[in-house]
Amino acid sequence: MSPAPPIPARIDTFGLTDTGKVRSQNEDQFLLASLDKSLSLQHTSLPDPEALGQFGRASAQLFIVADGVGGVAGGQLASGTAVQALAEYIGRTAGCYYNYDVDVENEFLEQLERAVERAHERVRAFAGKGQGPATTVTMVTLVWPRAYVIHVGDSRGYYLRQGRLRQFTRDQTMGELLVDEGVVTEEQARSSRLDNVLASAVGGDLHPSIGLVDLQYDDSLLLCTDGLTKHVSDDQITEALQQGESAEQICRQLVTAALEDGGTDNVTVVVGRMNPPT
Repeated sequence: MSPAPPIPARIDTFGLTDTGKVRSQNEDQFLLASLDKSLSLQHTSLPDPEALGQFGRASAQLFIVADGVGGVAGGQLASGTAVQALAEYIGRTAGCYYNYDVDVENEFLEQLERAVERAHERVRAFAGKGQGPATTVTMVTLVWPRAYVIHVGDSRGYYLRQGRLRQFTRDQTMGELLVDEGVVTEEQARSSRLDNVLASAVGGDLHPSIGLVDLQYDDSLLLCTDGLTKHVSDDQITEALQQGESAEQICRQLVTAALEDGGTDNVTVVVGRMNPPT
């Protein structure tokens, strides 16, 4: 008999978005979803039906943030279309993978990448023959304890473990690209505003990054658009994740901090706290 899957954490989640103090409309979008399937036992001749308990409830958690670009109408359209397309595709196709099984992990990652490609096609359909809207996407599909990450653009993903904040995405901007190639320094990239030019986007030039993170009990997960990181430092994020009593309180604290520092962009924050099972 295969070993029982790890007992999932009790996940406290919340998401919050705000237009900010400068923009007239909000081009950010976010989504939090629970993806569940279960075996409901009615009758069996098995001598130990309780052994089926490990199959009784398989679940995944879906976290998405998206930051649209291409003008107010275009940005809203791109981010909303991408998030909807991702949720639809994952909901239809990923159900057979809601168990922690490394044997099908590569196939699962292919499905997630295909989901982003479908979202890209949907957004591109609005472009016609000209330059159309685009959007960043940072998506985590959590099949406890493994978080599968798909990342496009400069929205970010972090997790906090034992007081240390770790960023598990890398900004896909022209600035970061040129720094990686040794063409410019990080300071030169920032001063030239190359960090504001996307090198990859859903609906634009698509180069999705795929990754894995194994989470633990008491970790905190954070996805956010750059409207947060323009104004709120890593130290402030760490403090909020450590001291917050709930995912909702953390989200509200971080959005408030971004607004108090100027709120020059739309700001979106999604938090998941991995509480130990009771």
